[in-house]
Amino acid sequence: MAAFLVDTNVLAYAYDVRDSERQARAVECLRTLAQTRQGAVSAQVLGEFFWVATRRLDPPLTAAEAERSMTNYARSWVVYPITTQAVLEAVRAVQRYQFPYWDALIWATAKLNNVLTILTEDQPSAPLIEGVRFVDPFVATFDIAQLG
Repeated sequence: MAAFLVDTNVLAYAYDVRDSERQARAVECLRTLAQTRQGAVSAQVLGEFFWVATRRLDPPLTAAEAERSMTNYARSWVVYPITTQAVLEAVRAVQRYQFPYWDALIWATAKLNNVLTILTEDQPSAPLIEGVRFVDPFVATFDIAQLG
């Protein structure tokens, strides 16, 4: 079981040369999670990463480069599927906590798979929701030791 579900923005910043500080922090987080085997992503996050990496990064990754990165994550980390139960739980979270749907789906995937921490810069109004904690690895107070 993974300890941390990584959101798309953390993966994308690892390839974003426009923001060297965030890029360095993202790379450090991803490297630590790979070494400790505590990282996970969802199929949704992998798909979002492909779209962001090939369309929103400047310069963008090629489709082949993005696919290679996605394949490496899929081989190294737990990849949680998008399930009907997760979709329904996400809809509940949209209504109850006013999450944007795609963020709610990441939260629901973490919750249903007993992953207690989501690494993301997208913070909800409360840092802990139904046992799932949101941690922003890009804030100055973040300690990389939390990942070990």
